[in-house]
Amino acid sequence: MLSPTLRTGLSDYDIGRKIRTLRLKKKMGLVELGRHTGLSPALLSKIERGRLFPTLPTLLRIALVFSVGLEFFFAGAREKPLLAVVRKAERVKLPDQPGSPDIAYRFESLDYPATERRFNSYVAEFFPVSDENIRVHVHPGVEFIYVLRGALGVRVGEEEHALARGDAMYFDSTVPHGYRSRGRGACAAIVVTAA
Repeated sequence: MLSPTLRTGLSDYDIGRKIRTLRLKKKMGLVELGRHTGLSPALLSKIERGRLFPTLPTLLRIALVFSVGLEFFFAGAREKPLLAVVRKAERVKLPDQPGSPDIAYRFESLDYPATERRFNSYVAEFFPVSDENIRVHVHPGVEFIYVLRGALGVRVGEEEHALARGDAMYFDSTVPHGYRSRGRGACAAIVVTAA
């Protein structure tokens, strides 16, 4: 049994809420998280509700599932402000369909090492594809696009919007959307998503 002082000190970190936020962001249920961690859904539920504080090995199991470090859960204790630098040479290019020769776009994360991100930012390269081959997708939240070079077509729902260099667009990303370069070559843009 924890003393009231320890309970109050641990509660300040709000570890359970942070775990729940990570889990819901991944659209993962307690049972699925239990399968990935080897922990029971009942135990995970108690941790999320703040009824039980996890041991470090238990917390590390959970952290590994979400690709965060233990420091993510103790960020309230950090003495320095949040800061992350991403060098151009260290960015990883992610195609829309890994292994496919037919790539419509490629994204590079600009903020991956930053813990507690409130949004995700990318530099993206879009390639020419025919209208019928635009790959649409959805994700929670909103999306912002700023075109750096070239001409970009952004389909949101049934309508395609033409953007030129310097144009920007903000939209509800729960609506099916997709992209394509409207020119002969690739175009580039900054893309920011927030849930």
